[in-house]
Amino acid sequence: MSLKEAKDAYVEKLKLQLDEWSSELDAMEVKARQADADFKEKFQAKADELRYQKTLAQGRINALQEAADDAWEELRNGSESIWGTVRQTFADAKAKFDNK
Repeated sequence: MSLKEAKDAYVEKLKLQLDEWSSELDAMEVKARQADADFKEKFQAKADELRYQKTLAQGRINALQEAADDAWEELRNGSESIWGTVRQTFADAKAKFDNK
């Protein structure tokens, strides 16, 4: 697999994950609309954090796409930490809201 193919496959994987998180956030928002006021307030704070994390993730995808094929692996290594944080934030929120 060439560097370009590896980069494209990696970026596509990240885009699919981001789409999945967007769907999860949408589902949580639907659930929050049906909940009591206290839950809605707590959800709004978490939803704002999730949107911020999604923005960071999208920014990282954009940087990876723009990187030269021979330099993208360096960005990928730095992205793993950011992506892990985003993944954990979404997992924590999903667990919290699935238990509501």
